[in-house]
Amino acid sequence: MQVFKALAQGLIDHGVETLFGLMGDGNLYMANHYSSIPGATYIASAHEAGAVLMANGYASVSGEVGVATVTHGPGLANALPPLIDSVRSRMPIVLICGDTADGDRNTLQDIAQRELVLPTGAGFEQVQRPETAVQNLREALRRATAERRPIVLNVPADYMWKEVDYQHDPLKPADRNTTLDPDEMDQAVGIVAAAERPIVLAGRGAATPSARAAIRRLAERLGAPVATTLRGKSLFLTDPGALGVFGTLSTSAALDQIGKSDCVIAFGASLNSWTTDSGALLSGKRVVHCDTDPQAIARHIDVDAAVLGDAATIAHAIIGYLDEAEVPTRRFREDWIEKSADVEDYCIPTSPASLEGSIPFHETVRAIDRLIPEDRVVVVDAGRFMFAGYKLLHVPDPHSLVHTCNFGAIGLGMGNAIGAALAAQGRPVFLVCGDGGFMLGGITEFVSAVQNGIDLIVMVLNDSSYGAEHIQFRNRDMDPSRTLFQWPDLSALAIALGGEGVTMRVPDDLTTVEKAIVNRTRPLLIEVKLDPDDVPTE
Repeated sequence: MQVFKALAQGLIDHGVETLFGLMGDGNLYMANHYSSIPGATYIASAHEAGAVLMANGYASVSGEVGVATVTHGPGLANALPPLIDSVRSRMPIVLICGDTADGDRNTLQDIAQRELVLPTGAGFEQVQRPETAVQNLREALRRATAERRPIVLNVPADYMWKEVDYQHDPLKPADRNTTLDPDEMDQAVGIVAAAERPIVLAGRGAATPSARAAIRRLAERLGAPVATTLRGKSLFLTDPGALGVFGTLSTSAALDQIGKSDCVIAFGASLNSWTTDSGALLSGKRVVHCDTDPQAIARHIDVDAAVLGDAATIAHAIIGYLDEAEVPTRRFREDWIEKSADVEDYCIPTSPASLEGSIPFHETVRAIDRLIPEDRVVVVDAGRFMFAGYKLLHVPDPHSLVHTCNFGAIGLGMGNAIGAALAAQGRPVFLVCGDGGFMLGGITEFVSAVQNGIDLIVMVLNDSSYGAEHIQFRNRDMDPSRTLFQWPDLSALAIALGGEGVTMRVPDDLTTVEKAIVNRTRPLLIEVKLDPDDVPTE
């Protein structure tokens, strides 16, 4: 069997049923053969960045390893920004890239690919010989899961047609040590038991059914409200003791309760600057940090106690200690339940339309969000709109939210949305992006969404500007005109690309938008015309 066939078959035998990619000299035979295997789905991107973003969106929603493939040189270089974003979001991805032939250093596309990849933070797995290609693929898949980051599998193009003996060697399930360190537990339980006003915080790393149930039971036993990080949003959607998102996106009522607390027990949460408001929200509080990854603990902020282990195991163990010591249940959770009964989840500020032909931001985003089927996947591109947007958008569970602002780049949403759709099991994907992000990266892969029949609804919040720069000029009383753009009619552009499009200029257009959503048969773009001076940043 030739190496390109062995790699394709290896993907299938390891359970990789979806591959995203852009063919080039270094990977075309492998990608082509993979697409011919029964049960395999190959999704072609229009740009190499799109392929990696699709794999990221797929991994985010499915919880499985996302796999993409690109060619050498500029193909790999084009994939670097999304690769960095995936590293920072700790997504398990394998990027299979071709490399120029060994010893051929005169080709235009030759570059030192290891040196290109390593600054991104991704791992690198080199195929040393044709005979090791399948084993190297297996190792890349193992590392992506174990290291929780992208791994680049580098395959010299001249290996692809070499004959090798193919033999499948299944990946063994990861050995998860469930034994908790007694000293770590003693220190943690001492802090938890002494807390009078505790809060239990869960992140994406604790977004499993077993962890959710155990953490909620711990919160009830302890008498603590529960909260989540942004990436854990809606984990406790139906819990009356839920504060919502903990951090810079918290509601004012939640911030008040957080301010009163004296202890935070965090599970599977990085405790980054967004969650802690650069440490301000944890000031004066004892912090217990629990995670399966020793490198994640205390990475961003000092903590008082750390426990390495599975969230469910730790939560159950703490409950056992509390029961054994007959620690009384606190009233902090009940206080919040009583208080929150009269508090709206997010109070919409008034935002009068100040430019003819534009509409108020908050009311419009919430109104359109309510027209989207509740059982959906939400993808949020980066931009100044996203802070208020995250508060307004309904997300059914943490794995139905794809966050794309890990590297501060705009335009990463569309690729993520396509990948998310392949993992969404028939649910629609709702992508929210700005006009700059759509023109920078979204328009390229909107074509891919059309060609692959993706059930995608794109809301483009079009203020005809690059918003972050617009704000800076305004803040210094400078002319912001260089940040403004006269884009083409985006809804008409969507139609020209084979999708559907509708524009909302005034509130009465909402009826037209609703009809377009209900009757959609192709990817739908909703262009919302906004005033650049009326887009909130919080």
